[in-house]
Amino acid sequence: MTNTLSPLAHLSDDELLVEVWRLAAHERQATTHLIASLAELDVRRLYLGQGCSSLFTYCTQVLRLSEHAAYGRIEAARIARRFPIVMELLADGSVTLTAVGLLAPHLTPENHRELLDSARHKSKRDVEQLVASLRPLAPVPSIVRKLPAAKSPEAVSVDPGVAQNDAVSSVPRGPSPQSHQAVVGPLAPDRYKVQFTVSRETYEKLRRAQDLLRHTIPSGDPAAIVDRALTLLLADLEKTKLAATERPCATRASSPGSRHIPAAAKRKVWARDGGQCAFVGTSGRCTERGFLEFHHVVPYAAGGETTVENLELRCRSHNAYEAEQYFGPLLLRESRTSWNGQARSGPS
Repeated sequence: MTNTLSPLAHLSDDELLVEVWRLAAHERQATTHLIASLAELDVRRLYLGQGCSSLFTYCTQVLRLSEHAAYGRIEAARIARRFPIVMELLADGSVTLTAVGLLAPHLTPENHRELLDSARHKSKRDVEQLVASLRPLAPVPSIVRKLPAAKSPEAVSVDPGVAQNDAVSSVPRGPSPQSHQAVVGPLAPDRYKVQFTVSRETYEKLRRAQDLLRHTIPSGDPAAIVDRALTLLLADLEKTKLAATERPCATRASSPGSRHIPAAAKRKVWARDGGQCAFVGTSGRCTERGFLEFHHVVPYAAGGETTVENLELRCRSHNAYEAEQYFGPLLLRESRTSWNGQARSGPS
């Protein structure tokens, strides 16, 4: 079997970037052609002659597509038959299959162009917000309930006479990576559904908080309690990480040659960079807002000062990337262990 990765190792960085861009464009074109072909095959019902009862069965059993891939492409094929502009937007990458799937139930002859245009180059989360504005849902009631005890797969018995799908949905199963995933999704433009599983210890904390807050939250609504808890948590985190305070004290600038970042400098840098990685690559600015670190633009080891002008926010990946670009990968590997678990301004 030919190793398709071997020839790629000989490409330069620029050549590899161009090749990946080219392949991604070809993949979009191939996917678009497949969707158009499935739409025509669906109209002619050619899957029946292939021994399949549905287009979905044909895609999964004959074309060997995954169930997720088959569903997304069939849905796109059927909506593209009604609104051909979908094919154009998929081909040039303006919208994704995920976006088309989310918007499909809401597209009409009157609104499809406007909605598809609003979804251009938007993330799944942004499109979910768009859908929530189209069909706002009522707030869900606050519910706290004990989950059934998990059963091992060996303890599960399925009646052979029950259809497989019914058995899967009705029989309790043991925990799995997907069984108790947290859910956060918009119900309306300003309302979200949040669902997660907690331990007995966390549940007891919630019950105690409900008892102590009865005078201010008589209903004991978990949503109101979580909101108050998050408000306090954010205030503490911003104080610890960003030196946030309502009454900042006058602080002196850091001494020349010092690596220490004054509290006032942290606040200014965080506000200026908008709490987002400030690294700008050839395709635009990094959008990461987690694992942020204070980064010396001119590395501290190269004489860079710890000033607002020489500090920027970097995500952990770009902080390490710039250190590697400046100092080389060997020094970065040797120093990495000394940075782990330490509060720092960054490796550079």
